[in-house]
Amino acid sequence: MSIPQTGGGPVTSATALAEYLAEGCKPRTDWRIGTEHEKFGYCHDTLNPLPYDGPRSIRAMLEGLRDGFGWTPVLEGDNIIGLEKDGANVSLEPGGQLELSGAPLMSIHETCDEVNSHLREVKQVADTIGAGFIGLGAAPIWSHEKMPVMPKGRYRLMTDYMGRVGTHGTQMMYRTCTVQVNLDFASEPDMVQKLRVALALQPVATALFANSPFFDGKPNGLKSWRSRIWRDLDPARTGMLPFVFEDGFGFEAWVDYALDVPMYFVYRDGRYINALGQSFRDFLKGQLPALPGEVPTLSDWADHLTTIFPEARLKKFIEMRGADGGPWRRLCALPAFWVGLTYDQSALDAAWDVGKSWDAETREEWRVAAAKDGLQAKVGGQSMLDIAREVLAIAQSGLKARAIPGAGGLVADETHFLNALQESVETGRVPADELLEHYHGDWNGDLTRIYDAYNY
Repeated sequence: MSIPQTGGGPVTSATALAEYLAEGCKPRTDWRIGTEHEKFGYCHDTLNPLPYDGPRSIRAMLEGLRDGFGWTPVLEGDNIIGLEKDGANVSLEPGGQLELSGAPLMSIHETCDEVNSHLREVKQVADTIGAGFIGLGAAPIWSHEKMPVMPKGRYRLMTDYMGRVGTHGTQMMYRTCTVQVNLDFASEPDMVQKLRVALALQPVATALFANSPFFDGKPNGLKSWRSRIWRDLDPARTGMLPFVFEDGFGFEAWVDYALDVPMYFVYRDGRYINALGQSFRDFLKGQLPALPGEVPTLSDWADHLTTIFPEARLKKFIEMRGADGGPWRRLCALPAFWVGLTYDQSALDAAWDVGKSWDAETREEWRVAAAKDGLQAKVGGQSMLDIAREVLAIAQSGLKARAIPGAGGLVADETHFLNALQESVETGRVPADELLEHYHGDWNGDLTRIYDAYNY
């Protein structure tokens, strides 16, 4: 989750909030790729999650990255809660999941170099303290009671609120990991088309990247338990957003939706002020109970946008949010998948053709089926495997059309980053299927084997 936003003066109108989103419009030459991924840290000997404090801890990891690799610390009070360097940042999820939010980069080649460099740094520091990191969509064994709590005021407020509005909120916060990519748009119509494609086809990404078939120490009956968790978290801020597909959707419609998402907090002078359940509309009028008489700043609005959790999210860019965290090579496959679908106009049009006839009920059915059955999902006589094969071919065509070379010109384009997904559509197997085969086969039901086998 995000670190506090900065910048921007007072604002009192919804029009100004829509203008803030519209400032994200960029010419194609300025489009960038921002990849984020989360991972679980654990102690090698006990296989327990890393606590925040101590010689073998999250704090030790952050300090090791700071001291060994030149990262600048981000503090909340006396606690180091993140790092910044060269346009990227490392932050903490509530249960200590370590997240890299990558810099905005030109190509998947650069993005993958960044991911590789980060994971090498993490492994080097982790090895010195007897820790490891693993990429999964959900913690396979650890109970809620086992999870540490990171010292961030934002998370204290959210933990209390989650229990009031849904049944799976704290599971999301403390025991899940994702990989996502943030992408640009040229104009309001371009944003609309991309966001519609993102939402309609997000279940395809969920199926291809499904990697959380275990929870509480046993199989949970789904390929992506992480995706299942999001369905019962908080209906006011999650979902497939049918209004995005309505005529007239644009920046103003997103603002209208976001204003009705209940607030979590306001960040002031290094602390989080409790605004749980309060209204940003009231804030615009200077009538927020948490800060009577004050109006929001644009940084308050930016913070509020980070508390909205649909399957795809609009800020000054679009976030693709439907994939489980996973093994190393799939961290590069996720941005390749979405860049291929959305950064070439012919590919974007073809991607929209795949799902444009689906109504809201069908899109939701795909969301549910993808989490349960992965590539074996079926809805209305259609097969997810067939759809994924078609969508992946579109993504490949989009990357070929970009024709951005790598490795000093030795690699013609970015299509090879899709190889892991191509294997999935050829075999019908996603990471969750592989994990389940191990569990029922050579692991003999011993889930502790997952740590050595899938350690970064």
